[in-house]
Order: sequence, then structure tokens, then C-alpha cells
Amino acid sequence: MSKLIATFFGVGYMRPAAGTWGSLAALPVAWALNELGGFWLVGAALVAAFFAGWWATEKFTAARADKDPSEVVIDEVVGQWIGLLPVFIGASHADVQTLDLWPGWVTAFLAFRLFDIWKPGPIGWADRRGDALGVILDDVIAGIAAALCVMLGAYLAHSVFAQ
Repeated sequence: MSKLIATFFGVGYMRPAAGTWGSLAALPVAWALNELGGFWLVGAALVAAFFAGWWATEKFTAARADKDPSEVVIDEVVGQWIGLLPVFIGASHADVQTLDLWPGWVTAFLAFRLFDIWKPGPIGWADRRGDALGVILDDVIAGIAAALCVMLGAYLAHSVFAQ
């Protein structure tokens, strides 16, 4: 079970760039969750994935020297879902389909991947913890940074450049 969760049902074994595949796999799942229960269900699934991912990563890496192997991508799923939350909340408040806000999807994906690879500031600090919590936490922080980019992009598109 820990292997299935940690690798997001085997997506982590896709090559090259397993983290990017994990982020891509997170997108349709987030869309389906949002369609089924709105951003509240995405948020609940996000919390469940965080705790299940933390547990699974700890179990999966227990006997390994590498505590952050590339096949562990549940952390990318969690971070990507955080980056997408403003899109789902915005679509709900504007009463539009989430796919209509495709620039937000693109921004969330690209910003999350950028922060997850670059690892500036607190993202790098969390990554250097060297434990299962650090594996998840760096992507949580990268997801928050991506969500802020999505919100900034929405603000610019709807306020500054809408003139």
C-alpha cells in the first residue's frame, strides 16, 4: 500500500522527469475531485494525501539510503493540488467551469514545477530535512508559492490588464 501511495499508483516510475509526470497526473484527478465535490473535496483530498503521503514515504524509504527517491511523487500531487486551489475557488465564485480558467491551470503547473525544481528559500530548507516530512513539506511550500503566482496572475489579468 505504501508503494502505491508514494508512487501515486505507479506514476512515479515513468521516465524521464518522474516529478513532472506526477504533477501532470495530479491535474485530471484534481479536476475530477472538483467536479464531484467542489474545491472543498479537493481540499479534503489534499489533506488526506498529505498525511497518507507522509506515512507512505516514510514506509517506502525506511530501508533506503535515499530518503527522497525520484519515484516518490505523492509529494508532487499534494503540491500541485495546492497550486490549483485558487483556480477551483475562483471558478466556484465566478460560477464558471474550471477548465475555462485554463491560464490558471497553466500558471499553477509551470509555477509549481519551477519552484519544485529551483527550491528557493524555505522550499530548499524543507527539502534538506532529509526525512519523509521534508519530502512532502518542500512541495507543500512550492504549492503555496505556485498558488500565490496563480492569484497574482488572476489579479493582473482581471484588474490591471483588463482595462
